[in-house]
Amino acid sequence: MYFLMLSGLLHLHTFAGRCIIHRDVKSSNILMDHSMCAKVADFGFSKYAPQEGDSGASLEVRGTAGYLDPEYYSTQHLSVKSDVFSFGVVLLEIISGREPLNIHRPRNEWSLVEWAKPLIRDSKMEDIVDPSIKGGYHAEAMWRVVEMALLCIEPFSAYRPCMADIVRELEDALIIENNASEYMKSIDSFGGSNRFSSVEKKIPLPVTPTPTEPSPIISQVLAPPQPR
Repeated sequence: MYFLMLSGLLHLHTFAGRCIIHRDVKSSNILMDHSMCAKVADFGFSKYAPQEGDSGASLEVRGTAGYLDPEYYSTQHLSVKSDVFSFGVVLLEIISGREPLNIHRPRNEWSLVEWAKPLIRDSKMEDIVDPSIKGGYHAEAMWRVVEMALLCIEPFSAYRPCMADIVRELEDALIIENNASEYMKSIDSFGGSNRFSSVEKKIPLPVTPTPTEPSPIISQVLAPPQPR
């Protein structure tokens, strides 16, 4: 259901007049309407993206601990990629069911970003995904989301994708998930049994997707907004 929120950020970043940077993308600034469609909220910290000729005076760094772009914090150089970093943290929250910061966990798990990065790079998907949906997702679709989150939280903004790239990649993940769901329904109609995709290592996309039930995590992140 977060797809509408993602589309909202894309609109801000590609606004015809001058792109706008939200500066405080986080889960508590994502509101759900009566149809459970997500909308980005709270524009109190929002700023126009810097342009050539703007004053050289640096802006006071704004954001929320756990979501704040480390490059923006250290250099005070604001760009749309700062929102991309924060959105990557939101994706990790949805995938893992963990808070961005939690000092009550072991020291190496205080930061969601620092905890998740090595696990993703080692392809330990089942250690990252929320245990409540363990085994209940399509592996390739989930990897698309996990890997996009990893790209978003790159420490250097030059290596992060733009919002348009994120939208395209998550749309592809949704197609994979929906195709697997439809295939599962066709199997069930002939008396087949449920099979869930659960992997320890990243796998290539098969010619015929492994049948699974739709993942509640991927559906939450990627479901398009309901028609009004």
